Amino acid sequence: MKDAAPQTIYLRDYTPFGFVVEEVHLTFRLAPTSTRVLSRIKFAPNPEATDKTFFLHGEDLILKSSKIDGKKVTPTVTPEGLTCAVPDKPFVWESEVEISPQTNTALEGLYMSNGMYCTQCEAEGFRKITYYPDRPDVMSVFTVRVEGPHPVLLSNGNPKDSGDGWAEWRDPWPKPSYLFALVAGDLVNFPGEFTTCSGKDVELNIWARPGDEGKCAFGMEALKKSMKWDEEVYGREYDLDIFNIVAVDDFNMGAMENKGLNVFNSSAVLASPETSTDMNFERIEAIIAHEYFHNWTGNRITCRDWFQLCLKEGLTVFRDSQFTSDMRSAPVKRISDVIDLRGRQFPEDQGPLSHPVRPESFQEINNFYTATVYEKGAEVIGMLKRLVGDEDYAEALELYFARHDGQACTIEDWLKVFEDVTGRDLTQFKRWYSQSGTPRLSVSEAYADGTYTLTFKQHTPPSPDQAEKLPQVLPIAVGLLNPNGDEVVKTTLLEMTEAEQSFEFRDLASKPVPSLLRGFSAPVVLERAASRDEQVFLLAHDTDAFNRWEAGRNLARASLIAMVRDGAAPDQAYLDGLAALLRDDDLDPAFRALMLSLPSQSELAQALYEVGVTPDPDQIWQAKETMADTMARTFRDLLPKLAFEGKVTEPYEPSAEQSGKRSLGAAALALQTRLDGGEAAQKQFDKADNMTLQLSALSQLIQAGKDAKAVQSFHDQWKDDRLVMDKWFGLQVGAAHPAQAVDRAKALTEHPAFDMKNPNRFRAVFGALAMNHAGFHRKDGAGYDLLADWLIKLDAKNPQTTARMCSAFQTWRRYDADRQSLMKAALERIAAQPSLSRDTTEMVSRILG
Repeated sequence: MKDAAPQTIYLRDYTPFGFVVEEVHLTFRLAPTSTRVLSRIKFAPNPEATDKTFFLHGEDLILKSSKIDGKKVTPTVTPEGLTCAVPDKPFVWESEVEISPQTNTALEGLYMSNGMYCTQCEAEGFRKITYYPDRPDVMSVFTVRVEGPHPVLLSNGNPKDSGDGWAEWRDPWPKPSYLFALVAGDLVNFPGEFTTCSGKDVELNIWARPGDEGKCAFGMEALKKSMKWDEEVYGREYDLDIFNIVAVDDFNMGAMENKGLNVFNSSAVLASPETSTDMNFERIEAIIAHEYFHNWTGNRITCRDWFQLCLKEGLTVFRDSQFTSDMRSAPVKRISDVIDLRGRQFPEDQGPLSHPVRPESFQEINNFYTATVYEKGAEVIGMLKRLVGDEDYAEALELYFARHDGQACTIEDWLKVFEDVTGRDLTQFKRWYSQSGTPRLSVSEAYADGTYTLTFKQHTPPSPDQAEKLPQVLPIAVGLLNPNGDEVVKTTLLEMTEAEQSFEFRDLASKPVPSLLRGFSAPVVLERAASRDEQVFLLAHDTDAFNRWEAGRNLARASLIAMVRDGAAPDQAYLDGLAALLRDDDLDPAFRALMLSLPSQSELAQALYEVGVTPDPDQIWQAKETMADTMARTFRDLLPKLAFEGKVTEPYEPSAEQSGKRSLGAAALALQTRLDGGEAAQKQFDKADNMTLQLSALSQLIQAGKDAKAVQSFHDQWKDDRLVMDKWFGLQVGAAHPAQAVDRAKALTEHPAFDMKNPNRFRAVFGALAMNHAGFHRKDGAGYDLLADWLIKLDAKNPQTTARMCSAFQTWRRYDADRQSLMKAALERIAAQPSLSRDTTEMVSRILG
């Protein structure tokens, strides 16, 4: 337990480690509560370092012995590590420690999951395995021997040798300790193979618990597609003889890119049509790609320090987004990414957890695995690519890989390759890494004598960490349409660098209709008082798919805000425009399904807050219900057509084409349920032959209040499948009527299959409760109290998951005084707990401000 007082670490204080690690040899003698770890490490003085203190990180370790050059030494040991006097020349450090994987419920370091040994070392978990300079800029080659009575013994790199009860692995590529991995247990493999572009054969394996091997085929194909795509698009070839993936049930994150041995949350790799939805398949494909792409953008080139986390994560998220766009629908992927960005990162940027893409300080690095680092970090990469162009981007990446292979780098190293290739000065662009908050971009227009002028103003509000914000570099993609809907100026990229800047378009026959920020070319809030008629026009005619969706979204948001604020009726012009779009058979079914989705309740709460209206979660929920009911009645005659176009008659495939059809069918079913009370949903539930159809039907039955038999039937059918049961737990809370959400969550914690130590199961219940906006924000504070109760319980076992789930409270200041008081009291109750972890202490203190 990290119960020491939090200590703030600053980027400006970075200094190199005093020693170079030339080689690491580790031996693991596995035992549930008494694993022995023997280390033999070659150190040499680092000529670039000024501080020669020999300090090795170590937590929760029992030191049995230590030697330097074969002679016993007695280091000074603290709860954070050890120090020792060492020679001023190369030397060999040896130690033996004892650890207890079975009782390690934090799931950091070496721990056990259902009898399997596995590791999670990012960010600072290796220090719970043995004494070592656990920092990303210390890189070395590792040789690992694993001893234990297990049929499968895995570690990083290539297999070196093996025998009865032991196996040795050697990773020839220098890596930091956070990329170390070990897995041992009773596992079965789903094998595959891949031939690289240079003709090297690579052995592929997905390892899973017996009985799960039938859920590995899709993951294997996704891995092969990722390897091929990385060769073709980025020129990156795999560099080992073997690539292993292991599915682990108890895992704090989605997956981990450990060199040659990727450890995955089971939910992020195991899939079958019967047990997984289309969204599960797409998520698995993206996560496998993401972790594989880290082989070069994260492993071969890693971070100098954890402040540079966005260097690997932002770039790799951008790369996996490119991959999904190529494998599926690029417009749908872009829209989905922006929905996620606005739903997760914008609130982070606008609240007490705001921080730059590259933070200046932290207390617990685990708390900075955030949407800002990942998703906004990816947006920054996308902007850079738009600004320099595809050709220069590709050349800069080639230089990046050539110049920095095998190094631990910084954002400055990353930007320098672009400056060297393009000749551009990226000093101002670098503000995207150092400045927090979401820029707000306002626009005005003028037209005279054939010249159309757009004037933009940018402003980023002050945040708790930064009072003053400077102008950013904004790539603004613009197109112009004439009153007939014809495009008179194709997409043009405007580069804004000033606080206020104007751009002219000449020789136009009439005043155009602007299509601004096409493809969401910069992560900003666009402030423009566009008329309803203009939005309806863009909904019908815009040639940019994202902006066509955005026009519909703006109309829906404006109508819903008016319904909440003024008691207005749903906007008929929006409904008519949407109906016309839905009739267009040439449009991607997945795109039409997205058009039918309404802004989230949280998004509406933020929009109301920004116009000076205190959001009432109950009123927001009611407005959305009224809008959805009106849509169902308005589109009554269209629903059979949409349902037919959303039906798939071929055998199930998780392809983009089939998934798009099913998403349209699900959207139609949601509206139909509002007309028939669940009759169609019950029929679909009874006949469903895949999880996508079964789960969408169950969701509608829950929302219609007709779920009692279906919920029990689903439970009885899938009670022995842990991943499907996660869906069962989550859906009952997430789809519940707000008045029932808290009670359902509380009842589910008493179910025999609820296990708070399993992050997937805990998130299924309490993540769903936090997402049930009106339910979580119940007036009496029951939602806040229930979540706080369980976060207090969980913190003693798993601080990392606890801290991340505290973010459910981050928007507490935007609600009414009563709700603010109740949320603040819940946060203060968490903060007052004795021996609260440093992870959770930091998060709660930041949220409280």
